[in-house]
Amino acid sequence: MPIRLPAEKLYAHELEALAELDAKEAKPAGWRLSPKAVLTFILGGKAGDTVITPKYIGHKRLIEMAIATLLTDRALLLIGEPGTAKSWLSENLTAAIHGDSTKVIQGTAGTSEEHVRYSWNYALLLAQGPSDAALIRSPILRAMESGGIARFEEISRCVSEVQDALISILSEKTISIPELGRDVSAERGFSIIATANTRDRGVNEMSAALKRRFNIIVLPAPEDIETEVDIVRRRVGELSAAYELTAAAPSDDAIRKVVTIFRELRKGATLDGKAKVKSPSGVISTAEAISLLTGSMALAGSFGGGFVSDEDVAAGLQGAIVKDDEKDKHVWKEYLENVMKKRGGVWRDLYNACSEING
Repeated sequence: MPIRLPAEKLYAHELEALAELDAKEAKPAGWRLSPKAVLTFILGGKAGDTVITPKYIGHKRLIEMAIATLLTDRALLLIGEPGTAKSWLSENLTAAIHGDSTKVIQGTAGTSEEHVRYSWNYALLLAQGPSDAALIRSPILRAMESGGIARFEEISRCVSEVQDALISILSEKTISIPELGRDVSAERGFSIIATANTRDRGVNEMSAALKRRFNIIVLPAPEDIETEVDIVRRRVGELSAAYELTAAAPSDDAIRKVVTIFRELRKGATLDGKAKVKSPSGVISTAEAISLLTGSMALAGSFGGGFVSDEDVAAGLQGAIVKDDEKDKHVWKEYLENVMKKRGGVWRDLYNACSEING
């Protein structure tokens, strides 16, 4: 069984139920579901007797705007801090609309124009010359040919030449292949969903010309602790089931403690606003909290008593917060002594476990 299933396979039964209920609804060209059914898939609800689990917890209007953007000829850019579910939303939107979320380009400093347009199988190219068999289509080119959606992760990390290559594609909806004497024009339904991290500007800031080709939607961090706790609880449950972890799910108390710590370190102040705290050098996101608690379940199931203890959580906290050894270790120790220790009560065991690991 694969380590990770794409959204269209992970939620195949939900998509099938929505498609059956949605069969008579008008659908845009290339879409497998109507816009309203896509919205239900993302935000949750029911399709007949099938419960549709929420894939994104947040502002309904933002999701409506994202779906409406994909109905037009403009691409969609999701921006926000790490852990605001940009990639997760991008994947699930693509799965619901197109049924294939695997046409992905991962933006890095090493991403080239070939990754955006096309490249060649050089053995076939030398043997046969330019041909369809030798052509290696990029995810964007494949999406154009099928009228689907391509995903471009961390677009702001790419160099300016790669970003500029997108401008003509988004403007003309065409990729020229001069070696074959052919232009490939996008089929109806083609679009691109890109993501960008506001904390990591990457190699080059996106140009104004490229930004104009996108409708930009900013995904905010969870507004309140209850929303963030709910997001973490749901995703930890989904991931632990996918990984077949044997430990019991973390208690609501354990989740709330982790979320509280992360929110206070992000904000630079305690939740009640009575004390300031220093923030670590790394990003303390919701995604980090999910990863931490999933890892704690793995620890508890393999080396503990089958339930997530304060010691398991403490081990995860150390790795999540202390990324720059000297600076972050001092920040974390100061938080332990000035905030966590003073809370006493139900925080005492977690404080002791963290202090022991932190030294």
